[in-house]
Amino acid sequence: MEVVHDKRVIVYPVYIDSKKTIAGGRKITKQKACENPTAVEIVDCCNMALKLQAELEEAKAYSRDFLVRGRARVKLLNDAGAPINPAIPNRRVLYEKVAELCPRHPGRSKKAQAAAAAAKQQAAAAASSSAAPSGKASGKSGKKKRK
Repeated sequence: MEVVHDKRVIVYPVYIDSKKTIAGGRKITKQKACENPTAVEIVDCCNMALKLQAELEEAKAYSRDFLVRGRARVKLLNDAGAPINPAIPNRRVLYEKVAELCPRHPGRSKKAQAAAAAAKQQAAAAASSSAAPSGKASGKSGKKKRK
């Protein structure tokens, strides 16, 4: 009995995340990467914009960043071994194209607005805590006296 190997390319969000390091799993340059992509955005970009067959696997996680769930399986080549989309001949080009398209994803604008509002709240909280009087926390001050 022969085991059939799945030849689809796996794309984890970590591969194209600009906040990750190369050691953390990023596969493309920081300038070409995008910030905080999700597996759903990757699948949508592949299916709609790049006209490739992509499938979402929500239960899977990248080993170096196992808290971020999901990955995409993308069919890059047809049965004859030729690229389905001639503009995307290999996985490196696929990563770069998906990273370019993810920030323009329709669901991204709502997420960006929520993140900006949360950042403003954190900045306001930090400003109010730094405005508090900056006296010493303990009641002791000065040198210790000799007895």
